[in-house]
Amino acid sequence: MAWYEEAVFYHIYPLGLTGAPKQNDYSEPAGRLQTLEPWIEHMKKIGITALYIGPLFESVGHGYETTDYKKVDSRLGSNEDLANFVEKCHREEIKVILDGVFNHTGRDFFAFRDLLEKRENSAYKDWYCNVNFWGNNEYNDGFSYDNWGGYNLLVKLNLHNPAVKQYLLDVVRFWVEEFDIDGLRLDAADVLDFAFMKELRHTTEEIKPDFWLMGEVIHGQYERWANEHTLHSVTNYALHKGLYSGLNDHNFFEIAHTVKRTFEMVPAHIKLYNFVDNHDVERIMTKLLNKAHFTPVHILLYTLPGIPSIYYGSEFGIEGKKEWGSDDSLRPFINLQEYKEDYEKNPCTRLIAALGRIHEAYKQDLVWGDYRELFLTNRQFAFGRGSLVVAVNNDDNEAQISVGIGDGTYQGLLSGELVSAKEGRLTMKLKANDGEIYHRV
Repeated sequence: MAWYEEAVFYHIYPLGLTGAPKQNDYSEPAGRLQTLEPWIEHMKKIGITALYIGPLFESVGHGYETTDYKKVDSRLGSNEDLANFVEKCHREEIKVILDGVFNHTGRDFFAFRDLLEKRENSAYKDWYCNVNFWGNNEYNDGFSYDNWGGYNLLVKLNLHNPAVKQYLLDVVRFWVEEFDIDGLRLDAADVLDFAFMKELRHTTEEIKPDFWLMGEVIHGQYERWANEHTLHSVTNYALHKGLYSGLNDHNFFEIAHTVKRTFEMVPAHIKLYNFVDNHDVERIMTKLLNKAHFTPVHILLYTLPGIPSIYYGSEFGIEGKKEWGSDDSLRPFINLQEYKEDYEKNPCTRLIAALGRIHEAYKQDLVWGDYRELFLTNRQFAFGRGSLVVAVNNDDNEAQISVGIGDGTYQGLLSGELVSAKEGRLTMKLKANDGEIYHRV
């Protein structure tokens, strides 16, 4: 069993969480990474075993327009600060993965600066895709090039160039040696070269056998990326959409269908990266039309097949909405001290902590147990995970459902309530907009 298959992830966007300036003036390291150390204890309190943090390396703005792959963003701190932070996470048995932004660089990256200066005579003119010296762009460079998403700020690397591939593989080696990281989330993996991803998989397995590669993939047949040769996992955007819209529309059929669809896309041993929100999409508390659905949506996140992930701050039930095309409200500064009483007083935080404890105690069921659909209507949904029974209700009224299962006494792991199964049927009373995880005692 690999560590990542049993992990519960926490996702931090560090430039936002630390309140870093929006633009980088490339001044001396600011030391903001050190302010994240209290979050390590927080992660432990809510049952987190792995951290995805990024982007972290020198860039001019939001972090994905890399200036220097081997230097921590000066707005965050120094390389030593990052090494110390990872070491403290490891001390608390929290694995750490970073963002690998290998599809494109920023315009301040050394190879692009050389291209701007020397044009056709640059040794790096083949480091980027479709450089056309007969073209131009909004920067008046006197040439054009391929980019990501229509943004010339993000210059697309030529991953067919052996020199580019070797440079990036050396960067990953450097990150493992310098920071002892445990894996990477590959930005824009859905447009990365497959041959490069295969070489990356081979290289990382040599460097660190249990190194995890997870790719950002929005649409497509997930097995193209997540398999034995390229990546271990991808972002499960299909389930992300199914979870919030299935609850908003009172349609558990959509969620159940999405689960079946993911089994068609990847074999059961491939664990997809599940989430209800992240740094690119609105907060789950904002997306839910009925805020009470915070409970059933997170019960599903932690119990459906896959690797659950919590985006920083959502365990407190905060909101975040895209406004005027900006993601700033999705990536806020948070003073952890302001939430110190939430472990006891905030039902959202208490739920996430309880689900973390349950995932750890029953991971044999929730990670390796089979998935069996037991009951399904628009408003109630029950399924088995190994020896556990999970049931959720999206209705504003209490519901009673019955599922076929072995006789015995079952305990609700969230409520502690005992229920008896008789004549092969377990009858459960589900509170309005709630759910439960049952274990046979």
